Amino acid sequence: MSIDSSIDYSNLTVFVRNVSKTYRSHGRRGDQVTAVANVSLVSYAGQSIGILGHNGSGKSTLLRMIAGGESVTSGEIMVSSQPSLLGVSAALQPNLTGAANVRLGCLAMGMSPEQADELYGEIVDFAELGDAINRPMNTYSSGMGARLRFAISTSIKPDILLIDEALSTGDATFAKKAKDRMGELLGRSGTVFLVAHGGGVIRENCNHAIWMHEGEIIGDGDLETIAQPYDVWGERKASRKTEEADRIIAQMKEFYVPPKLMLSTEVSGA
Repeated sequence: MSIDSSIDYSNLTVFVRNVSKTYRSHGRRGDQVTAVANVSLVSYAGQSIGILGHNGSGKSTLLRMIAGGESVTSGEIMVSSQPSLLGVSAALQPNLTGAANVRLGCLAMGMSPEQADELYGEIVDFAELGDAINRPMNTYSSGMGARLRFAISTSIKPDILLIDEALSTGDATFAKKAKDRMGELLGRSGTVFLVAHGGGVIRENCNHAIWMHEGEIIGDGDLETIAQPYDVWGERKASRKTEEADRIIAQMKEFYVPPKLMLSTEVSGA
């Protein structure tokens, strides 16, 4: 297999080569479910990568493997530094106050209690919740909850940040703050992976996009070359125009060329 000459191995932050993940199903003995199928990708410092795909496409599984929280079934993953993963929906508790959830979210990202205390005030100020920070999250509007989740998830500035949800950010004023915040992350030469179901959030926060479908990557490239056909596919799917939707998937698969990557031992010596 020839090696992809466009890959700059000296500047990689995430290296994913031929990675698959299978689970044993709860059905007949020996049945397996493939969540991720032979995925390869690379990322560089300064990239903000949106991972698009509907539920069950393998996005969250891929992020957990990159973070090291889940093992691969086959293939290999290398990272330049320890990624920070926040799956906010799983970490935060609606019956707890916003204040308690700030600390819970920080701990979920791997901070020490002391680090969480240090960043607490900045997170609360950024979320613009005022006295509501002392109310349970289940009393928040959707916009208030979105602001708090975004403030927590971007409170630390790791080299590799993995955000396992589409971060809606409330009103237009806060969306501008959120975009500036993402820009700050990139300005620190970091790499951001952001999982989303729609192209809108990706356009606001990312400069690169990956499309996952049924466990496979079927698109990897510049923002609009992936987000635009993805949004059209989603509209056709929602309108039950199945043949048109299937045709878009087939076209994406036809034009997608996965990167041909070195072995990890070769990368280390590059």
